Amino acid sequence: MKKESDDALVRDLADGIISGSRAKLARAITLVESKKLAHRRQAEALLQEILPFTGKAHRVGITGVPGVGKSTTIDTLGSNLTSAGHKVAVLAVDPSSTVTGGSILGDKTRMARLAVDRNAFIRPSPSSGTLGGVAARTRETMLLCEAAGFDVILVETVGIGQSETTVAQMVDFFLVLMLPGAGDELQGIKKGVLEIADMIAVNKADGEGVERAKAAASEYRAALHILAPRSSVWSPPVVTISGLSNEGLDTLWSQIETHRTRTTQNGEFEATRARQQVSWLWAMLETRLMEAMKTNPTVAGMLPELEQAVRKGDVAVSAAVGRIAEAMGI
Repeated sequence: MKKESDDALVRDLADGIISGSRAKLARAITLVESKKLAHRRQAEALLQEILPFTGKAHRVGITGVPGVGKSTTIDTLGSNLTSAGHKVAVLAVDPSSTVTGGSILGDKTRMARLAVDRNAFIRPSPSSGTLGGVAARTRETMLLCEAAGFDVILVETVGIGQSETTVAQMVDFFLVLMLPGAGDELQGIKKGVLEIADMIAVNKADGEGVERAKAAASEYRAALHILAPRSSVWSPPVVTISGLSNEGLDTLWSQIETHRTRTTQNGEFEATRARQQVSWLWAMLETRLMEAMKTNPTVAGMLPELEQAVRKGDVAVSAAVGRIAEAMGI
């Protein structure tokens, strides 16, 4: 009987999502975010059910330092896209929320237009769990939004560091927003961010900031020039924009579309998506194995003593790992 009720729930949610029900979409996202085993199984069945309706959206990752104007830019860009007939979902990967609650929860107020746009959907990341867990749920939420008919998915990285690479590995295009006045900022740019950027957009190119933005763009172009391009058909451009006054965003989106056209034509687009799927497989498997280890009663009983022994240097790390693996039967 329970199996029948599970099947009915999955079918009801799938039908609702595919027909565009925002209520069913929200309920489905809550389901995939749940840590309960029963909910996880229902979520897995649901994701399998809606899989044929996914994959058609344009997935764009957006990052930038605090204060660069991500929320304003996303609000304006998203509104431009919905006005042009697109349906836009804004998701977030925010590892800082595991400690502080993060800032994404305020984005519905900062994205004032999208928050009330019927063709837009804003979803904060879960406020608990590791970055890997947050990223997994963001990927699953992305699939649900695609099945619900959202054809543009904007994934914002709110945290810094590993979240940037994580987001880049789940999107088709990775946009890095920068501040004008390149001098000091350029010194602080991590090479890793430049290496994964598909475009750099210098924001706040309005009013007195126009000339500083142009100067910054020149500095960033020089920095990108020394890096080997990751694509045979795409060299990351540097543009100047103003998210506040809606300057340059049409050009920015046109570049993103050009990137998709070129990479689709030479096969890079599908190859990247396939590689991301396999990467996701291994990431989720590692997460699931770690959960299994931590919830194993035998291992749970051993861990405090083993940790203490390793800390004191009485037991080699490799030996400790061996004992845990043996306890788990692997």
